[in-house]
Amino acid sequence: MIGSIIDLLSGGDAVGMISPDQAMKGRPQPMANIKGLRHYVLGNKLEEVPEGYEQAVFGNGCFWGSEKNIWRLPKGIHSTAVGYCAGFTPNPTYEEACSSKTGHTEGVRVVYNPKEISFVDVMRMFWESHDPTQFMGQGNDRGSQYRSGIYYFNDDQERLINASKAAYEKALGGREIKTEIAAASDYEKYGGLWNFAEPHHQQYLAKPGARPYCSAQPQGVSLPAFDTWAPEDLQEKYKPTLPEAFWKSHGPRKGCSVVRLGNELILESSYAN
Repeated sequence: MIGSIIDLLSGGDAVGMISPDQAMKGRPQPMANIKGLRHYVLGNKLEEVPEGYEQAVFGNGCFWGSEKNIWRLPKGIHSTAVGYCAGFTPNPTYEEACSSKTGHTEGVRVVYNPKEISFVDVMRMFWESHDPTQFMGQGNDRGSQYRSGIYYFNDDQERLINASKAAYEKALGGREIKTEIAAASDYEKYGGLWNFAEPHHQQYLAKPGARPYCSAQPQGVSLPAFDTWAPEDLQEKYKPTLPEAFWKSHGPRKGCSVVRLGNELILESSYAN
């Protein structure tokens, strides 16, 4: 993202991760005041998770474009938010996270209704919206704060993530996927998996005067058909909600094109089976 060269000079590391014992100490109180803040496009409160809704958290480069790809999905998304995830420093600031000294990656938190959209649809957008074979960075943004990562909240998500990873590696011609895959619970001892970013970063690309920037590097390669890789006992519960017609019309194209797209939700009428 902005200032990636400065980030590297001030401690950003394009090779490895800082260890928990070397990470910044942090603080007990959140630094981003988002209390009552509503999604700039969807209108729902960023902090709330309505009954029956679930969460997905991932990082795939600059969080601005990654977030926009998800809020535009045609149905089932209650909110998206950007923040800092999978690090060792409680409640970091943007500057701290971008120093690579907290262990966080720029992430997106999705609150979705599983009755309207499958976790598999959100996960597919994650895989196809970047280059998961890049190590500790995307495009010109280098450092552990831009690493690819996806974090699971239950056993089903873990199994689906790992199965889809193996399938996507094959689709990418056998190139090794470097994505970090870990349980959300692994970070409880560090203050939790997720920290919201400052309000001005939330839905940044939808706001007047926003700089049209995204470092993610979509490969233009589709995740193979769900029934070819999903565990048999999960296929009915997690079958995709979005048809292939959606992905053919609105799936990520090679190179980061999301910044040139509109901010509004994709209409179901814009793709047809």
